[in-house]
Amino acid sequence: MFSHIMVGTKDIERSKRFYDALLGFLGAGEAHRSTAPSGHTRLFYRHDGASFGVTEPINGQEATFANGGTIGFKCNSAEQVQQFHDIAVANGGTTCEDPPGLRESNLGSMYLAYVRDPDGNKLCAVYRPK
Repeated sequence: MFSHIMVGTKDIERSKRFYDALLGFLGAGEAHRSTAPSGHTRLFYRHDGASFGVTEPINGQEATFANGGTIGFKCNSAEQVQQFHDIAVANGGTTCEDPPGLRESNLGSMYLAYVRDPDGNKLCAVYRPK
């Protein structure tokens, strides 16, 4: 459904350290750095046909996060959800919502971990057991 997701950052190097560690853990590897025609730096991570980008805002305004927005990353196990959380926190992220763990809902059982990146973007690691 999605071709890519892009978030803004106030500090591209801080974001690179954070996302290189976090998305590298999920298999995306280090970011591909590019420069927009406007001269702003962007980072792109590609994995399994999806792209995740981080950019300095091209309009020159301050980067802000979406209130109510969450970006979910698929994990392969409950242990990987916990590791995602731990790597995020070790690299400048912060825990948000409940601690990582099993959640029950009308959508079934899911292991979830919520963190915010250094710019405040809300990320979720999710594993749905079969």
